[in-house]
Amino acid sequence: MELFGTDGVRGLAGDKLDAFTVMRLAMAAGVHFRKKAKTNKILVGKDTRRSGYMIENALVSGLTAVGYNVIQIGPMPTPAIAFLTENMRCDAGIMITASHNPFYDNGIKFFDCEGNKLAKIDEQEIESIFDNYERIEDEFAIKKSIGQSKRIDDVIGRYIVQIKNSFPKEISLVGKRIVVDCANGAAYQVAPTVLRELGAEVIVLANQPDGFNINTNCGAMHPEILIQKVLETRADMGIALDGDADRIVMIDENGDVVDGDKFIGALAVYLKSQNKLSNDKVVATVMSNEGLAEYLKANGLTLERSDVGDKHVLEVMKKVGSNFGGEQSGHIIFSDFAKTGDGLVSALQACALMIVNNQTCSEAFDIFKLYPQEQANFAISVKKPIHKIEGVKELFAEIEAKGMRHLVRYSGTENLIRILIEGKDRKVLKEMMRKTVSFFQKALA
Repeated sequence: MELFGTDGVRGLAGDKLDAFTVMRLAMAAGVHFRKKAKTNKILVGKDTRRSGYMIENALVSGLTAVGYNVIQIGPMPTPAIAFLTENMRCDAGIMITASHNPFYDNGIKFFDCEGNKLAKIDEQEIESIFDNYERIEDEFAIKKSIGQSKRIDDVIGRYIVQIKNSFPKEISLVGKRIVVDCANGAAYQVAPTVLRELGAEVIVLANQPDGFNINTNCGAMHPEILIQKVLETRADMGIALDGDADRIVMIDENGDVVDGDKFIGALAVYLKSQNKLSNDKVVATVMSNEGLAEYLKANGLTLERSDVGDKHVLEVMKKVGSNFGGEQSGHIIFSDFAKTGDGLVSALQACALMIVNNQTCSEAFDIFKLYPQEQANFAISVKKPIHKIEGVKELFAEIEAKGMRHLVRYSGTENLIRILIEGKDRKVLKEMMRKTVSFFQKALA
């Protein structure tokens, strides 16, 4: 059974992620982590979805059944789980979340003992164990070897300290008015607390989770209300997080959404100016605009590209010796402070840039022109290997002959195909996108 997508396991709670599947997955993961066990502890956190209760209890049952002790910490951001797994000396960490998806979906993200997302080979082994129930049965604990679980409610303070330590001690947010949209998600307590403790005047939106309103008309996917509030209150900026707070969308003082590639570019140059950018290299995905590459090059920096997904960004960062990278969607990694995208760390670094450079949000981040891009996502019936589709080589050659860049890939969690084409001539670009969409609609019907 294929369980893992581009970022853990994700699907409709009660369907793909029913209690039996989750419990068996937990057993398989426990067997996998057991090989390198040091403390016999696994940390489990979650976002605010109602289905999190069902999944959390199933995970605890499965892990304790194979002898693991479980620490449950309740609603916390995904980057907090990555940090606390290592900080609390656990063998692994598990985050229950479907990130920006609607409330009825849920998911499971795994972290190793150092707080890193699992490599593909580890995910494949867990799937292999999942499919071999006899192997799982051989690992069932009995008598005194059965695991136990306990809930700890005070670890939020450790994460808050870690987040605040990412902000320069010589400056503060005093005098800044910030609107923060918590998406009714995992950061509904942490985000306002951190910003207020650093001195900001904070106006909070979407911090009343009820199990069903996570990401509903709020957060990084729906910044409309945040934009209105920024303008209404004359705030210096708006910060929108997603359901598990590993992603940020920033709104400037004029109510405009800060482009993700411009956000990465500005922060990269700022880090270099502070002598805090390793190796003069920045990592972004194949989705990022070529305008970013040109801007970085003009400032003496090199752009390295990775596959889509913040764990792939981190892999390339390690490979090229960089400590900064991200996705245009808002998953930004400052590896000196976090091993996954962290919306709060990103927000604080953006604030530091503005304060140190004495700039407004729009001045700080509207810094270069983007190449025109066209993107399309649509449902398909089958996922054929793209390179084997008849006529696809000729289609891609035509796109490239017109001086355009292209990216075509399948969604890791849904039956969708995602198409991106980028070029300088918007009219030619639109026509080429129309032709490309038509081609794949016919080929994958």
